[in-house]
Amino acid sequence: MKTLFLLFLIVPLAEIYFLIQIGSVIGSPMTILLVVLTALIGITLVKAQGVITIRRIRERLDSKRVPGLEIMEGFALFLAGALLLTPGFVTDAAGFICLTPSLRKWIILRLFDGFSIPASEEARNQSGQTQSRSRVIDGEYREID
Repeated sequence: MKTLFLLFLIVPLAEIYFLIQIGSVIGSPMTILLVVLTALIGITLVKAQGVITIRRIRERLDSKRVPGLEIMEGFALFLAGALLLTPGFVTDAAGFICLTPSLRKWIILRLFDGFSIPASEEARNQSGQTQSRSRVIDGEYREID
């Protein structure tokens, strides 16, 4: 609860600070134009990557595999779109981080490291997570009375 409060306090303050600082260097009209331009570019990229992600979800479903990582990427793209539509440079930076495919996969796999997210071996290798980091333990058991 405190974290959420701090987030709602710090993010707007940081946005206002950066808008004032950048506006004092390049002027108010250019700052407004830059904020609008980053939103337009970001939404265009979100749409393009969303189409690719939906195609990958369909491919995994067609091959009878669970599209866990792809669904999480879709959520990250939704979050990126919301951040990019929010006026400001801090939220734009966070949104563009969510738009970078390798960073997005890395963040998702690290965030859900303890959970089983079905992902292709290729996606895990690209993000730096190898098979040796798997949490599956193979073994045998027997009941002792």
